[in-house]
Amino acid sequence: MNRRLGLAILVVLSLTLTAGCLDYVTDGGEISDDVLDAEPAAAYDWETDRNASLTLDTGSELQAVYNVSADQRLRLYQPTSIGQEGPLDISAVRFRYANGTVISGTELRARGEIDQTPDEVYVTLPADGRLAFTAGATPRRLTLPVYVEGSYEVILPEGSRMDFFLFSNTVPAGATTERVDNRVHVTWENVESSSILVQYYQNNDLTIFGAIIGILSAIAVGGLYYYRRQIDRLHETRVEMGLDDEDEQ
Repeated sequence: MNRRLGLAILVVLSLTLTAGCLDYVTDGGEISDDVLDAEPAAAYDWETDRNASLTLDTGSELQAVYNVSADQRLRLYQPTSIGQEGPLDISAVRFRYANGTVISGTELRARGEIDQTPDEVYVTLPADGRLAFTAGATPRRLTLPVYVEGSYEVILPEGSRMDFFLFSNTVPAGATTERVDNRVHVTWENVESSSILVQYYQNNDLTIFGAIIGILSAIAVGGLYYYRRQIDRLHETRVEMGLDDEDEQ
């Protein structure tokens, strides 16, 4: 039995190591043409005056537009749940030249570079312009490495708020918030840190939070009342038995 268990463990370890080696041999798997050329859910904001514009039309999807330079090589990665790094799951890639011409992700790969490894996606730009792509996001908490330094803007989904300090936060410090057409815009004039964080909440979150506090408060009051009634009953019993003076409370 022990020998079979040992063999099973060796097989699992071998498969794991082999899979890891194959990932590096194949550069982690090439991003397919369909993914690179997919249509974005909404038009990219090419006219932004920020070095990075990050738009959250929904809490689970991010649209990013970065101001980039010729031959600049971006390393697109994201922290994983086990404390390591993995490639950013980009799709709907577009590149806009300074003259306004927009090319698809496959055209960008042919003219520059889009190379995925097990740890990151490398993108090399063919000219000055703007790089745009879509990626996944965590609802109510956007955490993203800083791929380019400079000014940043994060546009939150409609109905999002950052007024209640317990549910909202920005990193690095110094961000300003402004509500425009029912959408909160978070901006930094210059970001030099390794990552940014924007924590926000939806309007109904406060209602849910208030209901939870109300329920917990009612339970607490009910518990105190029950505890007090038990003490009173015990005292009455002791008085009836002549163990306590009726005037003592």
